[in-house]
Amino acid sequence: MIKTRLLALALSALLPGPTALKAQTNAALPQGLDNYITQVMKTFEVPGLCIAVVKDGKPILTKGYGTKKLGTTDHVNEHTLFPIASNSKAFTATMLAMLVEEKKLDWDKPVIDYLPWFRMSDAYVTSQLTVKDLLVHRSGIGAYAGDLLQFPPTDYSREEIVKKLKYIPLTNSFRNNYAYDNILYLAAGELIKQVTGNDWEDEVRLRILQPIGMTETLSRISQFERSANRSSSHARFDGAVKEVTGFLQYGISDLTNPAGGIASNATDMAKWMALQLDSGRAINSKVLFKPATTTTLWKGVTPMPVAQLPAYLKPAQMDYQSYALGFYTYNYRSERAIVHGGKLDGFVSRVFMIPSKNLGIAILTNQESGGAISAIINHICDHVMRVPAFDWVAGYKKAQDIGFENIRKTEQAAITQRNAASRPSLPLEQYAGSYKDAWYGTVTITKEGGHLVMNFTHSPGMTGDMEHWQYDSFIVRWRHREFKADAYVTFSLEPDGRIGQVRMKAISPVTDPSYDFHDLLLKPISTN
Repeated sequence: MIKTRLLALALSALLPGPTALKAQTNAALPQGLDNYITQVMKTFEVPGLCIAVVKDGKPILTKGYGTKKLGTTDHVNEHTLFPIASNSKAFTATMLAMLVEEKKLDWDKPVIDYLPWFRMSDAYVTSQLTVKDLLVHRSGIGAYAGDLLQFPPTDYSREEIVKKLKYIPLTNSFRNNYAYDNILYLAAGELIKQVTGNDWEDEVRLRILQPIGMTETLSRISQFERSANRSSSHARFDGAVKEVTGFLQYGISDLTNPAGGIASNATDMAKWMALQLDSGRAINSKVLFKPATTTTLWKGVTPMPVAQLPAYLKPAQMDYQSYALGFYTYNYRSERAIVHGGKLDGFVSRVFMIPSKNLGIAILTNQESGGAISAIINHICDHVMRVPAFDWVAGYKKAQDIGFENIRKTEQAAITQRNAASRPSLPLEQYAGSYKDAWYGTVTITKEGGHLVMNFTHSPGMTGDMEHWQYDSFIVRWRHREFKADAYVTFSLEPDGRIGQVRMKAISPVTDPSYDFHDLLLKPISTN
C-alpha cells in the first residue's frame, strides 16, 4: 500500500540531484552511467546513494542519486552524509600504521606491552597477540563474538567492553582461522588512546581527516543526528522496504567508532581513496605516510575461504581472498582489488580500489542491498578494464531473489518441524528470574500479564515478549521490531527440575550476525 501511494514520488526521486562532477562527461566512466545507476536503484529498491570515483589521482565523479528518505523529494547530493560502517576500520588501521612509522608502536609487539590490562580468555594468546593481530580477524574468538555489547548500544564504556574479552572463549586456533570481529578494533581504539593521549575520534580527526581535507566527515557517529544534510536508513520489513525509524537510537553509538562509527559523503570519500591510491599523498599534496606503509596495509595476512559463484555471476569469481590491515584483498577478473564493506541497520557501503588501474570507487547507500553496490562497481570496473559488458543487474537480482526464497524456506521449515502440542516442563513463573552470562552480564525474565518478558539489562530497548515454542523452548519477540532479531530461548533442566542454563539462537537467517545470541551461556543467579 505504501509503495502504491508513493509511486509517483519514488520515480521522480530516482532522478539524479545536483552534482559537482557529472557522470556523463568523462571517458573513464561508462556512457549512460546515470541511467544505469537509476535502473539499479529501482531494481533493488534503494531510495538513495552517493558515489565517488577517483581515477589517476583525481575525482572524476562525486554525485548523489535518489532521496535521503523514502517517499520524499529531498535529494541526496555529493555532500549528504551516510554512515560508512566497517569502512571505518581502514581509518583505524591507517592511524596505527602512522604511529608505527613514528616508532610509537611496533606491529609485532604484544598488545599487553602497551595495554597492561589487556586480556584474552587464554593466557598464551594474551601474551602473544600483537598490534597487527588486532586488525586481521585471526585471534581465535568466533565470528562477531561480543557484538551484543555494541549492537544495540549498551551502557558499558569502550574500555569495559574490551576488558570483557577475557570472558569470551576461543572457538578457533590462534592465527589459524578467519573470523570477522569488531571488538578487537575497539581494543585498537583504546591502544591509540593509550599511546597518543587522545581519544580515537580526536586522533583520527586531527591526524587524518583535517590534514587531507575531509572536513565534512564525522569521526563520532553521535554527531550524525545533528547534521542537516544526512540520509535516513531503510531496510526490508515483511517484504517491503521501509525507513528504519530507530536507527539513531538503536543502530550504533560512539562505543563502536573505531570499528564502524565514521560518517562521510562522496566528496570526502574521494579524498580518502586518493590518499590510499597515491601511497599516503593526499589530493592537497599533504603526505600522511610513506609508500612502504601502503604496502603493509594492503598485504594479505589472513587467508579466507573463496565461494564458488553461479554462472549468472561467474565473471566476479575470485581466485583468492585474504584480510589485510583494515582492507580485504582479492582479484576482480585479472586485477588485484583492495576493498572493504560496511553495514549498519539500513545502510550499506563499499570502498573498492584497483591499484593497477589507479581506480577507486566508493558507494554509500541508505538501503541494505549489497547487490546494488556490486552491480554498479562491476559495471564501472568492466568499462575501465575494457572487458565485454555483463548483465550484473540481472545476475545480482537473481541472487537476491534466490536468497529471499531460501530464507522463506528456512523459516517455514522451522514452523513445519515444531511440535505445537508440546508443553513446557515448568509453570511459567518458575522460568522467571535473573540470569548472567560471563561477558554480557545480566538478563532478566519476568512474568507479566500471563506471559514471560525478557530484558537485556545493559541494552536499553532490548526488551521482548516471550511465547512458548515447543518443549522448554520459547521465542522472544523484541518490542522494537526493527531489530529483526527474534530468537529462540531454550532452558535446560537439571535432574531435580531446576534450570541449569539458558541458550539462545536467532530464528531467521535475516538476523544480523552481530546479534550473537548463540555465544551467550546464561546461568541462573536467582529463579522463582
